[in-house]
Amino acid sequence: MNDRSKHDHPGWEAVLDAARERARSRQALMVERFGLSGDVRYEWSMDDARITWWRDAEVFLTGRLTMIGSVSLAQQTWLWSWANESLPSAVLGDIERVRRFGEENGFPVLPWPGFAYQPELVAEARLVAASVLDAEGYGPSRRTTCNSTS
Repeated sequence: MNDRSKHDHPGWEAVLDAARERARSRQALMVERFGLSGDVRYEWSMDDARITWWRDAEVFLTGRLTMIGSVSLAQQTWLWSWANESLPSAVLGDIERVRRFGEENGFPVLPWPGFAYQPELVAEARLVAASVLDAEGYGPSRRTTCNSTS
């Protein structure tokens, strides 16, 4: 686990700003386009990396999930899903792309397997990861991204 708490890169803020804007607009578009407000219910599974939305007992949308990473509050650490051997492979999606993006662009927090938990840095890394993965939706409480499929 990399415990380097400092993450400095001159281009990080620009990438982060673009990721924030992208997440806001894509999430709003997804909610509007698929009617994901009101009495909508959903269920997700890490085993098959699927999320299903339904209304009035009728499924109207399914999507693919990618687990971005997880926080251990007990250990105060963040671990990227690509470095977490306990996760089902289906939920990893193309998360390796995030690690490679970090390596190719010199953003150290993205290829580190894990780091000391800093809520702001974790939120930033998750947003950038969702952008790199071209996610339609972003679930901050679940550390997942979603792309609709039907």
